[in-house]
Amino acid sequence: MKIDGACHCGAIKYEAEIDPEAVRLCHCSDCQNFSGGAFRTVVLVSEDNLTVLSGAPKEYVKIGDSGNQRIQAFCGTCGAGFHSTSVGDGPKVYSLRLGTARQRNELVPKSQIWTRSAQAWLGDIDSIPKSEKA
Repeated sequence: MKIDGACHCGAIKYEAEIDPEAVRLCHCSDCQNFSGGAFRTVVLVSEDNLTVLSGAPKEYVKIGDSGNQRIQAFCGTCGAGFHSTSVGDGPKVYSLRLGTARQRNELVPKSQIWTRSAQAWLGDIDSIPKSEKA
């Protein structure tokens, strides 16, 4: 599936070819911290299938919950997360942040990872009062 998107301010724009079956929720503490939320919606995409059309993300190297070093890429202007990937040479696989995708409503997660860090209240989210607008 071809998707496209941009950071909040529009400085970074991209296109990607993804497998919609590979969309997942990540509950790791890093994703919670970086997103400011309970989880992050991501999809793995190879470097051959991700094209940055404009802008250049800033990068920050973090040691993840897994113990591995991970590059965290984000917009240097608005701070929107773009992707994470491994450090070093070799072919890259990006964990693309789907909150930036124009098609995000169509990208239903098919799996969840790092669930040991998931917020306990997520299982009861339907019981929280709702409002269509603030």
